[in-house]
Amino acid sequence: MRSKSFLSTFRSLSNRNFKIWSIGALVSNVGTWMQRTAQDWIVLTALTQENATAVGIVMGLQFGPQLLMLPVTGFAADYFDRRKLLIATQASMGLLALGLGVLCITGTVQLWHVYLFALCLGCVAAFDAPARQAFVSEIVGDDLLSNAVALNSTSFHAARMIGPAMAGLLISGIGAGWVFILNAFTYLAVILSLLKINPIELIQRDFSKRAAGGLTEGFSYIRKRPDIFCVLVMFFLIGTFGINFPIFISTMSVTAFHLGAGQYGVLSSMMAIGSVAGALISARQDRPRFTLLIGGAAAFGLTLLASALAPSYWVFGATLVAVGISAQMFTTTANSSVQMWTEPTRRGRVMAIFMAVALGGTPLGAPVAGWMADVFGPRVAIAVCAMSGFMGMAVALMYLRKHRELRVWREGLRVRYSISTPVAHASN
Repeated sequence: MRSKSFLSTFRSLSNRNFKIWSIGALVSNVGTWMQRTAQDWIVLTALTQENATAVGIVMGLQFGPQLLMLPVTGFAADYFDRRKLLIATQASMGLLALGLGVLCITGTVQLWHVYLFALCLGCVAAFDAPARQAFVSEIVGDDLLSNAVALNSTSFHAARMIGPAMAGLLISGIGAGWVFILNAFTYLAVILSLLKINPIELIQRDFSKRAAGGLTEGFSYIRKRPDIFCVLVMFFLIGTFGINFPIFISTMSVTAFHLGAGQYGVLSSMMAIGSVAGALISARQDRPRFTLLIGGAAAFGLTLLASALAPSYWVFGATLVAVGISAQMFTTTANSSVQMWTEPTRRGRVMAIFMAVALGGTPLGAPVAGWMADVFGPRVAIAVCAMSGFMGMAVALMYLRKHRELRVWREGLRVRYSISTPVAHASN
């Protein structure tokens, strides 16, 4: 029975193309987390005097293009060959990582260089993200989509366990510049996997049935779908104000616990342990459920609040594991919900809007979180940002009440937990 459950968790890996894609993505994800850790570290300790606002600006520049370039990125994901588009974006990001690494190794890097490279990387990633998310549905189809999305998240956060810890050791041993160089070469793994994927086995898109109207049609579609709109609002609140982990972890490491690069990398990896666990929990679900969205949002707020109150390094690390579980349960469920609830002909544009909401809010939230950490301290900043989880839960509950689904949800909980209150009185 346990073996059957285990196989069910990893069922989408039975697809040959998805297995190839997953291997390449894992290698590249390790490099991505190495670069993110090194980038935040040099900004906080080498290019500024522990300025968390500068880290927030870097995050804003890197994720802002997701929102600003929305009119063209969703169009590209729906109207072009996603496999070829991903090869181009992955190659471009590798070259950017190589350029930043050369500047660091030669000792010529300045803060404005990091700002510029972050902006360029964000522009390329704006095209990469919706195409990559929608490409998964071409590999596995809708039957395995929810599981594949969860396993993609598992890969991303498994790399998060390895990447930051490796980056911490490499920064101390050979310098941050070589971390960027190594990351540049990891993009080759994704490019090779895309070249090895058999295009004949992909789910063929019928380009003759593409919905007209570009991005405006995507917004119009979302306006008619209150369930998808609700998920997007929840993700905006939590993604903008809550998911600013690089700022929270780096500032707590440096200013609250006075740690070095190695311990900082370990903290990032501890959060990733929770993220992997949360993604695997989500992978066991046959389909996304609103109850998991609500529970994930509430748990995110509670665990992030607990991390703000952590009295020591190891207690803080333990709370980060819990934060990772709750955050990943919410984000994975939200991702698979939006994909599965969207018509295939509009999926690229809707996912572009989803990614813009998820990451495009960072230019708003990250500088604010960094400013609060500078002025009031990281603990206050984390506690304030924890409120985003409770706000997301409130939005979902209001949606359920408005659309008369709260009664059904309550009745389902009563049956599950054998509450003796008669169903007939559920509305009282």
